[in-house]
Amino acid sequence: MKKVILVFVLLVALLYAMNSCQSCTRTMGGTTTVYLEKGEKLVECTWKGNSVWYLIEPMEDTYVPKTKVFKENSNTGMLEGQVIFIESK
Repeated sequence: MKKVILVFVLLVALLYAMNSCQSCTRTMGGTTTVYLEKGEKLVECTWKGNSVWYLIEPMEDTYVPKTKVFKENSNTGMLEGQVIFIESK
C-alpha cells in the first residue's frame, strides 16, 4: 500500500511540475505564468513550436499594470493551455 501511495504522490508532483513548462502547456494544456520585469508591458505574444514568444515595451508613466491571459481555444475543448503575463511597475 505504501508503494501505491508513493507512486501516486510522485505522479502528482511530476504532473504539477510539467504543468508550468511552456512546451507542456502547448502540447498538453495547463498554465504557464510569466512575470514581466518591472516597467515592461506586454504588446503581443505567439507560439513558435513549443516556445512562447512575446513582444514587450517600456510602460508609460501613466500606464496601469495589468494581468493578461493568452488562451488556447481548441476544437475539442480538451488540453487547452494558457499563458498568464503579469506586469508590474
